[in-house]
Amino acid sequence: MEQVDWKVEGMTCSNCALSVTKYLEQEGMSHVKVNPISGSVSFNNPGSSLKQLTDGIRHLGYRVVDETQPETSSTPFLSNHKQRFFFTLPFTAILMLHMLDGWIHLHWLMNPWVQMLICLPVFITGMYFFGRSALKSIRSGVPNMNVLITLGAVASFAYSLTGALLQLGPDYLFFETTATIITLVFLGNYLEDISIRSTQKSIQTLTRSQKVMANMIAFNDQHEEQIFEIENTALRTGDLILIKTGEQVPVDCKILWGECAVNEALITGESTLLPKTKKDMLIGGSIVEEGIVRAQVTATGSDTVLAGIIKMVEEAQAEKPPLQKMADKISAVFVPVVVALAVITFLMNYFVFNIEAGSALMRAVAVLVISCPCAMGLATPAAIAVGMGRSARSGILFRNASSLESFKKIQQIVFDKTGTLTTGAFTVSRYNTSVPDEDFRRILFSLEKFSAHPIGKSIAKAWGGTPPIQWKHVEEIKGLGIRAEDTHGDIYLAGAAKAYPETITENGHSLYVWKNGGLLGWVDVEDEIRPEAPHMVQRLHAAGIRTIMLSGDVQSKADAVATALGIQEVIAEKSPREKLEIIGQLNAHAPTAMVGDGINDAPALAKATLGISLSDASQIALQHADVILVNHGLKNLPEALGLGRHTDITIKQNLFWAFFYNIIAIPIAAFGYLSPSIAALAMGFSDIVLAINSARLYVKKVF
Repeated sequence: MEQVDWKVEGMTCSNCALSVTKYLEQEGMSHVKVNPISGSVSFNNPGSSLKQLTDGIRHLGYRVVDETQPETSSTPFLSNHKQRFFFTLPFTAILMLHMLDGWIHLHWLMNPWVQMLICLPVFITGMYFFGRSALKSIRSGVPNMNVLITLGAVASFAYSLTGALLQLGPDYLFFETTATIITLVFLGNYLEDISIRSTQKSIQTLTRSQKVMANMIAFNDQHEEQIFEIENTALRTGDLILIKTGEQVPVDCKILWGECAVNEALITGESTLLPKTKKDMLIGGSIVEEGIVRAQVTATGSDTVLAGIIKMVEEAQAEKPPLQKMADKISAVFVPVVVALAVITFLMNYFVFNIEAGSALMRAVAVLVISCPCAMGLATPAAIAVGMGRSARSGILFRNASSLESFKKIQQIVFDKTGTLTTGAFTVSRYNTSVPDEDFRRILFSLEKFSAHPIGKSIAKAWGGTPPIQWKHVEEIKGLGIRAEDTHGDIYLAGAAKAYPETITENGHSLYVWKNGGLLGWVDVEDEIRPEAPHMVQRLHAAGIRTIMLSGDVQSKADAVATALGIQEVIAEKSPREKLEIIGQLNAHAPTAMVGDGINDAPALAKATLGISLSDASQIALQHADVILVNHGLKNLPEALGLGRHTDITIKQNLFWAFFYNIIAIPIAAFGYLSPSIAALAMGFSDIVLAINSARLYVKKVF
């Protein structure tokens, strides 16, 4: 089944997203995710024609953008809200002049046919956009806000045209109302576009960094090096590139020659220069501040780290947390309800309150125009877009919107020790063995070269260089260690004391080695606490978060690290299965986040209310994590917590405003306290308020 990722233009709110989602699901697509803010659409295609799906979306009133084609600088006339607003504004301004008749004598403007001719370009422009969109949304089964605008504009225009034809006098002429509604809604949509785009600026910054020029190294038939400047999109894995001081790394690559200092702030949010040398990896999008290097391309296009981050963020933005699902259900029935309220408004005013037909109609039109389902639909996506964007720029990646929302209820955080609170860069401090030192080192190196545990990796790195033993069979046993069988049938095991506790006479060592169940020796390693860990723990305690260490290491070593950091509770010497059970118990007591980085942590990460991993963790840990902290980003954990909580606060503020606005505004319009023109302006203002409130997350202190 093919995974399809599209960019769709023309969506303005969740009703638009619902229309696209409903259409794709009707066509047999699965796992449909639509983000009305960014325009990203993803789904699993069982084999349908993409051209047919593209045409279907176009018939709904939206356009699938081909991102492989170069962008054109010019746009067709009246193709966006800015052009539509400035085109209709002069006609509307002229129509409004007749309201100044007491000061300016414009008797010609009082002619109903002159008013109609001036209004006509505005009406046609409005109907071409709002009317077509309204009809298409009705066909899709999810009426959008443009249905309300269309009904209001058509009602006032038709009433005015009737008054002109029957010569009923100026009390029946509302051509300026028709023009004002359309023009002010275009203005509101234009301002809304500007506001919504600002919520996407972090992701837009990342996206712009994907397309840059690169210096490709090639060789002629004389084996002479030549440099060609090409777009990074033309690079392929294995190509050689030259990166000079001040240039952006075009794609993910590995240094073959040279040294440099790199700024990875775009990816990690941390502007500290990182030294890089031969065999080190460079992330596409980072900046080489000092030095010149030659490197080999390791990943391009959608396989790069930057592309993965952008995709993860966009997918997370398209996820719908519970609050948004509730708002979507209300938005889906909002338009029919408002149309019914407008009809009731006209009937009650005309028949019950004896308001003349023209005034009653204007009140009904005001109800149509001031109602705003977009506000409810944008409340959550706008906040999520900003929260995800800021977190991505800070080196915090959320797999889905629910993970961002889950932070609001976390009361305690459980940390693994090794590689999480400590650096995981171990050094061998001492060892003891009953066999020759050279043989002991060779056995341990041959075993630990297969280990994913930080202790094993460090020993393999320290004692490498000797020819390894060729094993007949080798496996890593979670919670115990590495077990291997040689060609003679001897069984070796390097791991924790609990593998063969009856053979241990000295407890508390980091690693033990056995041959056929007999102890060969032990190794002690030293690890350093991450420099950012103490301050991070203090910040969590200040926020009322309980901290717990859950480790497989011996109690004495776990206690020493916990004491140094101020961790409130220590649970040590636990197997992966025991860790899983403990996380389940902690979850039952209070919502719990788990921070870990190893294979042993994967089950616990999946079990926790929220699983958090570091980007340099094992792949299996990353797959089970809900949140990934990039580039040793443990220091960003408090900010991730704060962003989650404040994003939730922003969503609730937005939803409150959206519901409050509609609940208050509709009755005010129904009782005649708002003209349709003011109602149109107020409707556009409601969406702008949401976008501005969401954008505050960029600069708001969250922790």
